[in-house]
Amino acid sequence: MKTTVTNRQDQDVRRTVEGIRLYDVAEFEGMRRAGRVAAECLDMIGEFVVPGVRTGELDERCHEFMVAAGARPATLGYRGYTKSSCISINHVVCHGIPGDKMLRDGDILNIDVTAILDGWYGDSSRMYVAGRPNRKAERLIHVTHESLMRGIAEVRPGGHFGDIGAAIQSYAEGERMSVVRDFCGHGIGRVFHDEPNVLHYGRRGAGPQIRPGMIFTIEPMVNLGAPQTKTLADGWTAVTRDRSLSAQFEHSIGVTEDGYEIFTLSPAGKFFPDW
Repeated sequence: MKTTVTNRQDQDVRRTVEGIRLYDVAEFEGMRRAGRVAAECLDMIGEFVVPGVRTGELDERCHEFMVAAGARPATLGYRGYTKSSCISINHVVCHGIPGDKMLRDGDILNIDVTAILDGWYGDSSRMYVAGRPNRKAERLIHVTHESLMRGIAEVRPGGHFGDIGAAIQSYAEGERMSVVRDFCGHGIGRVFHDEPNVLHYGRRGAGPQIRPGMIFTIEPMVNLGAPQTKTLADGWTAVTRDRSLSAQFEHSIGVTEDGYEIFTLSPAGKFFPDW
């Protein structure tokens, strides 16, 4: 789940740099365990993404998986949200609400889950396909995944958050696609949404400096058409204004002394969809 508003949810006092919390490397173990629950949940759900399934059923399976793992879905009850995941289909950019919608052959969808385990938040999302995508949708998924990985590759002590956004933007736009500006990645750890806002566009050298101990998500949303979005009357569902297809991938990242650690890697190697 994405936000553009910082929301501090605890009284935890930590070292900060430019308002960004720094965690001890020993605390990364909490993120590894929470991130693994989220990743295993997304591994599990893939086989159920088929034409004819309702998104509400997928959400129920995600909920049951997280609870069975000893975790809680962070989205359930968050600012009045009533589901345990976000499921965004085709031209829905993010925050799609699971319900009675039935998947059709060729639908592409993002499933976004955040598992709270022992106070740590593991946040990840992936793309799935019900049946087989058309060629344009297939290419969009490839470009969005590559955008994420290019952004992650920029994470290193001494770099800047603008480096991440610049790498994503230059690649996606070079592929004649657009990067959504209205939503962004965010700090995470013992807080669901924290500083910094991690933009998926920008220029190199801009923004706060990246330092060891920072934990945040990178989660680019890439559109086949224009980058503009609008939020529907439900207050959550964000869609492309031109109704073009949108895709997204997300990992939770921790900054180490010499680079980064991805906390939400797929244990089964299923992060990228198979069709």
